[in-house]
Amino acid sequence: MKQIIVILYFFFVVSGGYAKPLEKGIKNQDSKFSFVFFTDIHLNKGHFDKEHGGFQGINKAIESAKAQQVDFILTGGDNVDIDVLKKGENETAHKLYQKYAEIIDNAGIEYHATIGNHDRYWLTEKDNELYNDGLFEEYINPSYYSFAHKGWHFIVLNSTQICDGKYCVDETQKKWLEEDLKKVDASTPIVVSTHVPFLTVYYPALNGKYTDTDTFSNFKEIWDMFANKNLKLVLQGHMHLYEEIKVKGVQFITGGAVSARWWGGDYHGTEEGYLKINTDGDDFSWVYVDYGWEVE
Repeated sequence: MKQIIVILYFFFVVSGGYAKPLEKGIKNQDSKFSFVFFTDIHLNKGHFDKEHGGFQGINKAIESAKAQQVDFILTGGDNVDIDVLKKGENETAHKLYQKYAEIIDNAGIEYHATIGNHDRYWLTEKDNELYNDGLFEEYINPSYYSFAHKGWHFIVLNSTQICDGKYCVDETQKKWLEEDLKKVDASTPIVVSTHVPFLTVYYPALNGKYTDTDTFSNFKEIWDMFANKNLKLVLQGHMHLYEEIKVKGVQFITGGAVSARWWGGDYHGTEEGYLKINTDGDDFSWVYVDYGWEVE
C-alpha cells in the first residue's frame, strides 16, 4: 500500500505577515501579476455613525492594497452583516449594501466579491427576488461566477447554499461549474474562492476535536470536479484565522479576516489583514498583510 503524506500548515499571524516561496512551475511573463484576498469584512449597522469602525477599516485596507499596485481585489465573503437583522430592518439591509457598493465603485481598482453566510437576506418572502442571495446579486455581483486574468482562471463559488440543513454547492451551481470547467484548458492555472471552507483544522486547533461544522457538505464532490484541471489555489474565509493546508498538490489558504475579531482586535493571534498573492507564470507566492488598523 502506498503511503500518502499530508502536510498541514496552520499559522496564527500576529503581525507583519508570513511569506511563502514560489511554487515550482513554468514561467510566463504575460501572467505575472498580484491580487489581494479580503475576507470577512463584516460591515454592520453599528458602524454607520462611527468614524472609526468597519467602513474606515475597509477603506484603509483598500488603500493599502492599491499602494502595492495589485491588479484587483477578490473578497472571500461576509462582506456585510444582514442575515442577523430583525423584522422591520429592511431599510438597514439596503443601506448597508448601498454603502458597500459605493465603496466598491469609488475604490479605483477592479473588485470581485464572494458571497458569505452573513451576506444573505431572509426578511422577505421566499419568492421575492431579494430573498437569500438576491440582495447581494442586486448590489454587488452574481453569487457564483468565473473570470479570466492574464492566463489564470478564477472561479468564485457560493458555498452558503443549503442542502439538507448544511452548507453546500447545490445541483444548479454544480451544473454551471461543470460547464465552466469544460471551457478551461487542462494546463490553465485555476484559483477558487469560497467563503465556507473545503478544508480546515479550525476546531482541532481551538477545541481539540474534529468536526464537519463550518465546511460545506459536498466539498469532496466539488474538489473532484477539478481532477483533470490545474487547480493551484483555493482561497477560503469564514474562520477568521490564518490557516494553510496543502494536500494533493492544491494549496488551501484560509485568509484570516479584514475585521479580525469582528472589528474588536486580533482573533487568536490573527490581526486585521488580508492575503496578497503574487503570480509568475503558473507559479505563485503569498504573504499575509497586516494593514495597520487598530481598535480605538
